[in-house]
This record gives sequence, C-alpha cells and structure tokens, in this order.
Amino acid sequence: MPVPMSGAMAPDAFAWSTAVLSLGVAVVYLMAARRLRRRGDRWPPVRDAGFTAGAALVAAALLPLPGGGFTAHMGEHLLVAMVAPVLLVTARPVTLALRALPAGTLRRRLLSVSRSRAVGWLLCPPVAAVVDIGGLWLLYRTPLFAESRHRPWLHALIHVHLLAAGVLFTLALCQLDPVRSWYGLPLRAAVLVGAGTAHSVLAKLLYGTAPPGTAFSNHDLARAAELMYYGGDLVEIALAAALAHQWYAAGGRRLRHRNRREALAGTAR
Repeated sequence: MPVPMSGAMAPDAFAWSTAVLSLGVAVVYLMAARRLRRRGDRWPPVRDAGFTAGAALVAAALLPLPGGGFTAHMGEHLLVAMVAPVLLVTARPVTLALRALPAGTLRRRLLSVSRSRAVGWLLCPPVAAVVDIGGLWLLYRTPLFAESRHRPWLHALIHVHLLAAGVLFTLALCQLDPVRSWYGLPLRAAVLVGAGTAHSVLAKLLYGTAPPGTAFSNHDLARAAELMYYGGDLVEIALAAALAHQWYAAGGRRLRHRNRREALAGTAR
C-alpha cells in the first residue's frame, strides 16, 4: 500500500560527508589551477568558478531543500544530475589533472584510464544516454524510488548514480577532455534530442502519476513534474548551445585551413 510522503529527507551521515568531500574536491581543483598559473601556464579563471559552483551545488543538493517531499527531491535531481555535471565537465578537470600532475606513474595511469577501451565505450553518446535517462525511468517508474525513502544506503547509491550518470552523459556530449575516442557532432546532437524527449515524456507522466509505491499530494506531484520538465529544458538548451559553439568553431578552423592552403598554392605559382 502506498505510504504518504510529505517532508524532505533530513541530512544523514552520507549527505554531510558528501558535502565535505565535494568542497574538498573543489579545493584540490583550485590548487591544481594555481599550480599551473604559478609556472606560467594559462588556465581560464571561469573554469575555476564553474567547477567550484558545480561542487557547491552537489553539496547543497544533499541538504534539505524547500518544497514538498517530491518537489524537494526533484530539486536535488536537477542540481545533482543535470546542472552540476555541466559545470563540472565544462571546467575540464581531466585536462587540468593531466597538465598539473608531474611526469610519472600517476600521470601515466590517469592518461591510460582516460584512453582505455572501457571509457571509450562508456562515453559513446547512445550508451551514456541509456545509462543516464534509462536510470531515471527505472527510478521513477518502478518501486525503486519508494524503497529508497526507507533505505538510507539505497538513497545514497541513487545520488551517486545520478551524479555519475549526469557527468558521463555530459562528457559524452561535450567531448572536452582527452579520452580514447570521440564521436561526430550529428550523432551527439541526435542523442541530445532523443534524451531530451525521453526526459520530457517522463516529466509529463509524473505530472499525473506518482512513482509506484508513493502517495505524494497532487500539488507536490505537479510542482515536481513542472520543475523536472522546465529545468531539464534549460539544461538541454545549454548543452545544445555548447554543441553549436563547437560546430561554429570547427567550421572556423576548416575555413582558416582552406584559406591557408589556397594562399600557399597561390604563392607556389
């Protein structure tokens, strides 16, 4: 029988430890960026700000948010699974680590992992989309969400998955850090459209049908579904803008190369 659920879950040891860990990772990132600048290398400050903001959102999302039980959860979902990954990935943490680490075993291992076959498969855009969006359908259209409200370890595992899947999907689309293989813009754009459609359909289903095993109020359910729908649209628009920027930049590079070749050919004559 569905159990009524109203308030947001109180922070537990996992929430507090994750918040501290997130901020600690941000400090490590800032120290690595500072090391690059001290030796004369360029590293845009906007990336520092983006990564710090992303880590702060991960920490904040694990603390009680305003709204009904499902609305508060959906706010966590948007921050952890969508907004924070965009900020973290566009800060290029793998590139920073490879540049900041001294030549040695640790740097070679990081480069080896980033270019491994397993990472290449995970960063295939359709695979990343299935892991990310498929996980949301599993969470909200099965009793899994209701179970997580009563099992702290499952609740913690779901949060870890949301963040990891969001980062994976954003990495696969943006292709900013050095990995084994990258995929063309048409495929990435098609996957973004497909994933966005699946996310919107799920939000519309949640508007009128609560996750199995739960009994949220109609108002709470509607507000949460609207937050998921419109918040997801904003993040997807940001990702589409990033892809458009890459397309524009690639076109500019091709044009410069063509002009250079034509100039060299004219000089040869």
